[in-house]
Amino acid sequence: MSRTKLLQEVESEQIRTDLPEIREGYNIKIHVRIKEGNKERIQMYEGLVIAANGEGINKTIKVRKDSYGVGVERTFKLNSPLISTIEVLRKNKVRRAKLFYMRDLQGKSTRLKEIKANTETTSAKPKKVTKKVEVKPKTTTTKKPAAKNAAPKAAKK
Repeated sequence: MSRTKLLQEVESEQIRTDLPEIREGYNIKIHVRIKEGNKERIQMYEGLVIAANGEGINKTIKVRKDSYGVGVERTFKLNSPLISTIEVLRKNKVRRAKLFYMRDLQGKSTRLKEIKANTETTSAKPKKVTKKVEVKPKTTTTKKPAAKNAAPKAAKK
């Protein structure tokens, strides 16, 4: 058995399978375990995945968020025991593998187009369409139609 096959075999046992698929352009929320003294707590880190590097057990992601007007980037190892869970909040359409250009953008220009899931249901029954028709009550007063070429009334002095 060659060295690379042996390494792949050992790594495959240690790779986490409980995490969702994560790609560049996804908005995610990472639950990170933080140890302070002898206490442990979970802290949320929510941001945009701007880069993914490595593969297998060495896979890392770089997540960027704005914190009080200051851009903060943090790199996470996906197979680390410090990561409790990862939630995918939104999937955005991107055409690059590295989104480092997002560092220079501010405000509305940082928005990305969301990929919407196909939520159409194919049911055998057609949907019933109902229209609301508003009925107006008839008025009894009749008005005389104005003459088209009539001169405007003179104002009284």
